[in-house]
Amino acid sequence: MKNCLFCKIIAGEVPSAKLYEDDLVYAFLDLFPINYGHVLVIPKEHHTSAATIPEATAGRMFLVAARVGAAMRHALDADGFNFHLSDGTTAGQVVMHAHLHVIPRWSDDNFHWNWRQLKYDPMSKQAEYCEKLKARFKLERDAAELALNEEECDPEYKSPLGKEENHGG
Repeated sequence: MKNCLFCKIIAGEVPSAKLYEDDLVYAFLDLFPINYGHVLVIPKEHHTSAATIPEATAGRMFLVAARVGAAMRHALDADGFNFHLSDGTTAGQVVMHAHLHVIPRWSDDNFHWNWRQLKYDPMSKQAEYCEKLKARFKLERDAAELALNEEECDPEYKSPLGKEENHGG
């Protein structure tokens, strides 16, 4: 995708601190990390949503992320690590090229997810939501999901790098 920052990184048009690359995925250090050592694992093929990533690529992303996490524990003395993937701008996705964050964690890193916990009230709401999801759940991708991947990246985006690099919103 011509205006995608991550596609430009994969193509070598924008520099990155590459950690790993194979035929399906590319892993590099995030330029604006939550904690130092924060890595992004991305599919080499452009996908705006996790819903359109082929199974083999998604599996490779997760495997590479798990191995990156293990390396973080050993090389950085991390106490643990988080995976994080936002799908869509409402979910917090900034670069519209699917990506999995691997964030090293230490007990004293002072980072906290802004996480809330709701309760189904009444509990019958849980069953209602489950039934709604079951009615629409399918492993096969449909045309609407695949069409999302064809959307153009956001040409109005201004990179935090200070250049006129466009990425994908």
